[in-house]
Order: sequence, then C-alpha cells, then structure tokens
Amino acid sequence: MDIAQLALELGSGGLVGFTLGLIGGGGSILAVPLMVYVVGVRNPHVAIGTSAFAVAVNALAGLASHARGHTVKWRCAGIFAPAGILGALLGAHLGKAVDGQKLLFCFALLMLAVGALMIRGRHDEGIPGAACNRENAGKVVLYGAGTGLLSGFFGIGGGFLIVPALIAATCMPILNAVGTSLVAVSAFGVSTAASYALSGYIDWQLAFLFVIGGVIGSLLGTRVACGMCTRSGGTLKTFFAGVIFVVAGYMIWRSI
Repeated sequence: MDIAQLALELGSGGLVGFTLGLIGGGGSILAVPLMVYVVGVRNPHVAIGTSAFAVAVNALAGLASHARGHTVKWRCAGIFAPAGILGALLGAHLGKAVDGQKLLFCFALLMLAVGALMIRGRHDEGIPGAACNRENAGKVVLYGAGTGLLSGFFGIGGGFLIVPALIAATCMPILNAVGTSLVAVSAFGVSTAASYALSGYIDWQLAFLFVIGGVIGSLLGTRVACGMCTRSGGTLKTFFAGVIFVVAGYMIWRSI
C-alpha cells in the first residue's frame, strides 16, 4: 500500500470519527461513500460491512467522551438499543438480498427525508430534564426497532436516524440525543458487522485504518459539539442536516 492510499484511508476514517463525535451520526453516511468513491472499494456490500464495523468501534470512542461530559441518558439507551439490535439483524439479512447500487441510491433518498425533518425542527431546543419513563417507553421501543431495521438494511450505524428518533420519542435536547445515540450506534454497528462478516463482506485491514483515524476524529468532534450547543442547539441541528444534504446529493449524482 502506498503512502497516498494510506493517507486517504486514515483521513477518511478521521472524518467519519469527527462526525460521530460531533453529531452522533453521519459515520456511515460518510463511511460508505468514502470507501466506494475515495478509497476505491468496488463492492458496495464490502463497503457497507467494513463501515459498520469501523463505525461501531469509533462510536465507542465518541461515547467515552460524551459519558465524561454527562450528556448520555443511560436509561433511554438501555431501552432503545436492545429493540434496535433485533431490527438491525433483520434489516441486514434483507439488505444483502438487494443490489448494492440500488441500495446506495435508496440510502441517499432516505438521507434527504431525514435532513428535511431536522431543518424543520431546528429551533426546538428540547426539554433539558427529559428522560425515558413508563409514559414514553413504548414509543422509545417502537422507534428503536424501526431505526434498527433501517440501520441494518442500509448497513449504517444509524446515528443520523437515532438522534431524530430519540428527540421525537422523548423531547430531549440534541446534545443529549447525540451522546445517547452512540450507545445504539455501537450496538447496531456490531450487529450489522457480525452479519456481514459471516458472509465475508469485511475488509479487515481497511477497517483497522478507519478505526485509527476515527478514534482521533471522534475526540475532536465531541469537543466541537459541546462548544456549538453552548451557543445554540439549533446550530448543531442545522450542521447535522447540512452534512446529510451534501452527501446525499453527491451519492444521487454518482448513482445517476
């Protein structure tokens, strides 16, 4: 492997980790197209499987940083994640039966819809003391299962779906949703990666380099997220949506 290729893989991993620490998602939104269009992975299923593993490990690094900042709602994570794991396992099984290029195109369309929802609710700061309780537990389980299904189907960590889902289910502020989402992102990623690994769809050398770059990026992203939310939660939501729109547009353009 030459130095330029090594730099591309480490740099791509760093960008993935940064977005995970910053917005709790976007890891696979970036990882899959980066692996396909920048690194040069020819098989979309290998890109999906490898990104799922790398994103799961990088999410754990980001989670450690958010936990130190006390932004994680552990009870909500404990309800959301198990429901999502079941959905992710089913989604991964279904996703492998779909043509890889069609999967990437559908993935981009889903991203556009989620980005629009985030822009629409960007001025909603959430309820600082929001938590999971008997009243909203059923909704949290439902959102968790549905998000996990989509996460496994598209081979993504799911953070860009989990953050809006947690906000919708509990009305928590986005910084808490970002921190809490990383528990589910890690769990979903491991579940999806395990399914793809059994089918031989993971490039372990590439995954290792993405993890190294991602751990460094996730630590920086967490610090930036805390700074943005100190000023306004709407700023972070707008940035979140902007990342989604840019990458989705590029993926649709490449697909067409």
